[in-house]
Formats: sequence, C-alpha cells, structure tokens
Amino acid sequence: MRNMAQNQDIAQKLREVAQLIEDQGANRFRVRAYRAAAETIERLTVPAAEIAQQQGTDGLQALPGIGVSLARSIHTLVVTGRLPMLDRLRGSMDPVSLLASIPGIGPTLATRLHDDLGIDTLEQLEMAAHDGRLTEIEGVGPKKLQGIIDSLTARLGRVRQSAGRTGGHQTAEPPVEELLDVDREYREAAQTGRLQRIAPHRFNPKKEAWLPILHTQRGARHYTALFSNSALAHQLKKTRDWVILYYDDDHGERQCTVITGHQAPFSGKRIVRGREEDCTSYYQSRETTTAAVASPGS
Repeated sequence: MRNMAQNQDIAQKLREVAQLIEDQGANRFRVRAYRAAAETIERLTVPAAEIAQQQGTDGLQALPGIGVSLARSIHTLVVTGRLPMLDRLRGSMDPVSLLASIPGIGPTLATRLHDDLGIDTLEQLEMAAHDGRLTEIEGVGPKKLQGIIDSLTARLGRVRQSAGRTGGHQTAEPPVEELLDVDREYREAAQTGRLQRIAPHRFNPKKEAWLPILHTQRGARHYTALFSNSALAHQLKKTRDWVILYYDDDHGERQCTVITGHQAPFSGKRIVRGREEDCTSYYQSRETTTAAVASPGS
C-alpha cells in the first residue's frame, strides 16, 4: 500500500508539472507527455522506485509513453525525493540548500558552486565532480572531491560509469546562435508582458510574482528561460539582464547563462558565459554577412 502511495505521489508531481507548463505556455505535446507518464506510473502494479533501483533509467524508459527525458526525471524524483524542474516551475528552487545537503559542502561552498559554476542540481554537481570543474573551486582538494563523489554515488543510488565523465565522450552543446535566439525570444516576450510571472521564494520577501518564465522549443530541445534570481545577480543588479537557459534533450538537462558584455569585443552584445570563443565566431560571421549584403558589388 505504501509503495502504491509512492507511485501516486510521483504521478501527482508529474501532473503538477504538466499543469504548470501548460499554464506557462509550453508546447502542448510536452504537456501531454507528462500527463501520459503520470497515468503510466499510476497504473503500475509494482513500485516505480523498485524499477528505478533495479533497472535504472532504462527500466523506466521501457514503460509505455516514457521517453529518455521523463525517465531521467522520474529516476531523480525516486532517488532524491525532489524534482528540480518542479521546484523551478513553482519558483521554490533553492539550489544552495540542495547542494549544502551533501556532506562536505557547507553553505559557503554551496553558494560558490551555484554562483561560479551555475550548478543547480545533484546531477549537475555529479557531472562537475567527474569532469574536473570542482577542482577549480577554492577549498575543493582531492580528499574533499572524493568524499563528494562517494556521497553523490550513495545519494543518487547508482555507480557512475567512467566513460563520458573523464574526458572521453563530450556531449555536443547547442550552437550559440540557437541559445542567443532563445535569449532574444525570452527578453522580448518578457518586455512586452506576454509571459506568465512566478513568485520566486528566494530574495522575494513580499512574494511578488515578478519573474517571467518562457517555455519554447528548438528541434528536439526543450528550453525554459528565466532571469537569474541568484544572490550575485541581485548584488550586481543584473536580475533583468542575466538569463538562465535550461535545455533538455536526449543527453539530459543542462543550462547556461546569457549576459550582456561590457568589454571589447563584446561591448553591448549578448554572450553565452563560458562560450566566448563561439560567440566571437558567431558575431564575426554576422558582421561578414552584413558587410557582404551592404556591398553587393564588391
């Protein structure tokens, strides 16, 4: 009975995601996918947690109507008790508290991981631990790093494969042209007031619904865009400039931050943090095309 109650809880959360993204203008096919997944989980005669623990995401993906992305979300919900996407849609996401729940990561380090590396979830923390980014953070030595990896392995309930985590396979990133186009769509829609606004729990004592949220799609990638609500964004008064893009495809959910550059060669231009070289190529290509159009006879 308790196991079935857990399935009901998972289904309820998936339905809440479906309702929220529908209210926020998401693609109707994505809304239907979450509702269909909720029905599948609700009808199971075995606990979804048992499938996740014994067969991982592959077992969940084998269920009717559950694809790669949904299987990953359900697995995360089963093993951590949380669904970061739902927290984000509710405006209740507190990544610092989540990161600080890992032994060896206190509030100060959690804040640094969130602000400097843009880590919001345990999955992202796990990836950063394996790809070397955590070692770039002051205070994370070999012993602490190994402790974090061991804690994440236990918390997430599976052993990591070394392939693809230690320099082998690199997942292709979306082209910066696509990321900047989503950023443009979000900022234009936010400026004209066409987007639903949510009330973030952090740094919002009056509980005002000020944060516009956009759901859009480019090919197989689903995007959710929000202005940054981080402590650093508030401190630097960039909550209407920095845009966080969450994108989900068959390789998992990732994110990036788009900002306005203030130094040459990006002064006044939107750039994707961490992908400055790609942005340079993108803007040079645009300038070349513009010059060619302006001088058709040359």
